[in-house]
Amino acid sequence: MTKITSQQNPKIKQIRALNQRKQRGKQGLFAVEGIRHIGEAVEAGAKMEFLLYASDLLVSDYAHSIIQQLSETGTLCLDTTEEIFTALSGKEHPQVILAVVRQNLTPLDKLNPENFPWGVALVSPQDPGNLGAILRTIDAVGASGLIVLENSVDVFHPTAVRASMGALFWKSVTYASFQQFTDWVQKHNHHIYGSSARGETNHDHVDYQAPAILLMGSEREGLSNEHAQICEAVVKLPMRGKSTSLNLAVACGILLYQMGEHLLK
Repeated sequence: MTKITSQQNPKIKQIRALNQRKQRGKQGLFAVEGIRHIGEAVEAGAKMEFLLYASDLLVSDYAHSIIQQLSETGTLCLDTTEEIFTALSGKEHPQVILAVVRQNLTPLDKLNPENFPWGVALVSPQDPGNLGAILRTIDAVGASGLIVLENSVDVFHPTAVRASMGALFWKSVTYASFQQFTDWVQKHNHHIYGSSARGETNHDHVDYQAPAILLMGSEREGLSNEHAQICEAVVKLPMRGKSTSLNLAVACGILLYQMGEHLLK
């Protein structure tokens, strides 16, 4: 097998371009780096365009089994040098395996109470780490997936992909406008529970009912009055110290586990 040794190789240029959201959207692809993340993608049946690895440094038997499996099923697997891979990764000690994967988003009109009985909707999240961490928590609590509303960060941003720890490949992700979401909620009669520091009800004083959506605002703005108006209840988390708010992903995690106590009985 010929080893890629040039930074000008078209596949190397393509991977580099996928750091940009515009290019990810145009190509319908994104990059996934790391043995565990790629293993989750393979197990979940994600569509792989090609795989890149640095054989001189790749010692993991599991990683080699992934390469063999993908090669046998017709996926292009390309070897490259440590120098090229390190330049692509931007890390001092990368795991020297990377996959280019096709994006898979679920249209809102494909969701209903049967296949989406319980999930999260985020209004304009801006931190990719939060987005990925929330997806990971959605998977941990057994919720259905994530609906991302309005102008927000890209779920296929490298930081979001890493933070999801593979949950991105198992849980549905949907993008929609707030009006589309509102129409969908009315059609399917989901119970909407919002969260805000201005909420009037403690998070543990609500009898959560399915089908349910936890609606969270952005890191900076929170829920607006327009968002709160569609909520059956707007809950708050008690702040007993000097901080006035929690990180979005942390707050979402607490509330999801609280909701799960009711919804999974």
